[in-house]
Amino acid sequence: MKKLILFFSVVFASAVHAQTGDFIRDNFTKIDTTITMRDGVKLYTIIYVPKDQSEKYPFLIQRTPYSVAPYGRDNYARRLGPNEALMHEKYIFVYQDVRGRYMSEGHNQEATPFIPDKKSNKDVDESSDTYDTMEWLLKNIKNNNGRAGLYGISYPGFYATTSLPDAHPSIKAVSPQAPVTDEFIGDDANHNGAFFLMDNFDFMNFYGKERSGPTQNYGGTLFNAPRTDAYKFFLELGPVKNTQSEKYFNHRSYIWNEYLEHDTYDDYWQKRNIRQHLKSVTIPTLVVGGWFDAEDLFGALHTFEAIEKQGPGTNNYLVMGPWTHGAWARDGWARFGTYDFGSNTSKYFQDSLQTVFFNYFLKDKGSWNMTKATMFETGGNKWHHFDEWPVTNTELKTFYFGEGGTLSESKSKSSESFDKYISDPANPVPYTGKVQARRNNEYMVEDQSFAAERKDVMVYRSPVLKEDITVAGPVVADLFVSTTGTDADFIVKLIDVVPAPEGKDAKPEQRMVRAEVMRGKFRNDYVHPEPFVPGESTKVKINLNDVLHTFKKGHRIMVQVQSSWFPLVDMNPQKFLRIPEANTEDFQKAEIKIYRDKTRSSGVLLPILKQDGEKN
Repeated sequence: MKKLILFFSVVFASAVHAQTGDFIRDNFTKIDTTITMRDGVKLYTIIYVPKDQSEKYPFLIQRTPYSVAPYGRDNYARRLGPNEALMHEKYIFVYQDVRGRYMSEGHNQEATPFIPDKKSNKDVDESSDTYDTMEWLLKNIKNNNGRAGLYGISYPGFYATTSLPDAHPSIKAVSPQAPVTDEFIGDDANHNGAFFLMDNFDFMNFYGKERSGPTQNYGGTLFNAPRTDAYKFFLELGPVKNTQSEKYFNHRSYIWNEYLEHDTYDDYWQKRNIRQHLKSVTIPTLVVGGWFDAEDLFGALHTFEAIEKQGPGTNNYLVMGPWTHGAWARDGWARFGTYDFGSNTSKYFQDSLQTVFFNYFLKDKGSWNMTKATMFETGGNKWHHFDEWPVTNTELKTFYFGEGGTLSESKSKSSESFDKYISDPANPVPYTGKVQARRNNEYMVEDQSFAAERKDVMVYRSPVLKEDITVAGPVVADLFVSTTGTDADFIVKLIDVVPAPEGKDAKPEQRMVRAEVMRGKFRNDYVHPEPFVPGESTKVKINLNDVLHTFKKGHRIMVQVQSSWFPLVDMNPQKFLRIPEANTEDFQKAEIKIYRDKTRSSGVLLPILKQDGEKN
C-alpha cells in the first residue's frame, strides 16, 4: 500500500466529489510542455493559467512522482491545487513529473540526495530542478506576480521540502505535508532499522517497476500476489530474501534491491535525510501531519523540528490533526476508528489554515496570525494553539512496569524481578486483530485486546485515573531487557483503556495511542549494529514519536511490550546477521526478559501537560 495507494485514495477521493472540469475549462488555459534542466534533462510540466488577466497571479506548484495526468492540452484535471477554495482563488497551478518518473526524462533516485556544494551543471538534485523550473516559469508564463508556493503530501511532500535548501528567491511559501525525511529511522521503509515489510512489498510492486523512457503508463505491477490473509501470506513467504524469487521481485526493481542491500544506516540512507540541509530556512513553511499517519508521522514532526533547531526565529509552523496519511485533503474528516472528533477537522485545516497561509504569503491577502503549533488533542477533541512544540509547559513522569502487570510512578524495590516470554518467529504477534488482504489502515487506533491475550505480549496497566491526564510531546520507552538470542525486536505500545459501555457483553477498549519498534541491534548505533550477549541485561531506548492525547478520568493507561509486529514489520530471526540474507533455518525462538527492579526499572516517560498557564 504505502505512499502511492494511500496518496491517491485520500487526495483524489476529494477530487471525485469536487466540481467537474467545467470550472477549470472555463477559467483556465492549460499548457502541456517540457522544461529543460541545467543538465539537459527535460521535465514534463502541466500549467493551468487563469484566463482572467485583470490581476497578476502567483504560482502554486506540486512536483510529483505519481503522474501529472491527465496529459494532453484538451484533457483537464477535475480539481486544481490542494483544496477547492484555493482553486477558486485562482493561482497559476503547476504540476511537474519529477526526474525519472512518468513523462519526464532522467533517472529517479527515490528521495534524491541533496548536493550542498554543486560544482558543475551535472550536479543536479530536486532543489536544482525546482530552481530551474522557477527560472523558466518566471520568464515564459506571463501575468505572474513573481511569487511561488509549493505543496505536496508524502513523496510530493518530500519534493516540497527539497525546494527549501538553495531556494529560488521567488519561492515565498512552502507546505511539506507528511513529508518523507528519513527512511531508515522513521519514515516508510524502516523504523529504527526495522523493515516495514508489508507496506514496502505492496508499494514497490507498483512504484518499483522500471521503464525504458518517458511513459504515461507503467503498464501495471511487477507481479501478481493475490491473497486474502496478509499474515498467512507473509508467514508462508518466509525470509525477506524470498521476495527476490522469480515469482516476485526477481531483482527487477532497483529500489527494492537497494532497500535489501542497505540494511544499516549507511551512506545510502544518510544522504537521503533531507533534514540535515534545512538550515537557516527563511521561507514561511507550513508543515502538516496526522497523529494516525502510518507512513510519515515521523517526517512531519521532524521536518518541523529540523527547521526550528537549525534556524531559530524562522517563519515555521506545524499543524497536527487526527488524520491518517493525507486525510486533511479530504472533504470531510470527523471520525476514525472508534473516535468521533466532534467536527470536520479537514475542513478546518483547509479553510482556516492552508488557504489563509498561501493567500497571505503569495497574494498579500488577509492576515496570518497563527501560533507556531496548531495541534489537535485526541481524547479531548479540541485544537490547541501553542507558541512552541514540543511545549515546555509539561512535567516529565515515568510510569514504571511493576509486579502483576501494574504501571505506576513508583519503582520496584526488588533487587531482581522481571517478566519473560518466548518470542517465536513461527508464531509472530500480528499487528492487527483483523484478517485482511492489505494493511488495516486503522491499526494505529485499533483495540489491542487481541494482543493482550497472548503469552508473548507483556501488559502493564495503571490504576483507574482519578483525573484527566494530557500527554503532550515525545513519548520515550526505557526498557531493560535480555534475550537468549543475539538480536531481537522490541515494540512498545501506549494504550488508552476506555471503560466498557453498559451492556451485557461489553468490554473495555484498549485503544492504541502510539506505538513504535526498535530493531535491537541498533539500540546504540544505527551505523554499527551490535549483537546482544545472550542472557545479559541491556538498555533499549525507543522514541515513540509525539502525542497530544488526554487519558480521561475513569480510563487507564496501558503499555504493551512484544518482540514481533507481523507482517507490518519483517520477522527478526533473533540471530545477529544480515536479515536480508537470512535463511529459514536462521530463525529461532528466544526467551525475552523485561526487567522491572530497582536498578533496571523499565517504563515509559510521558510529558504531562500542566493545566496552569496552558496556551490554547
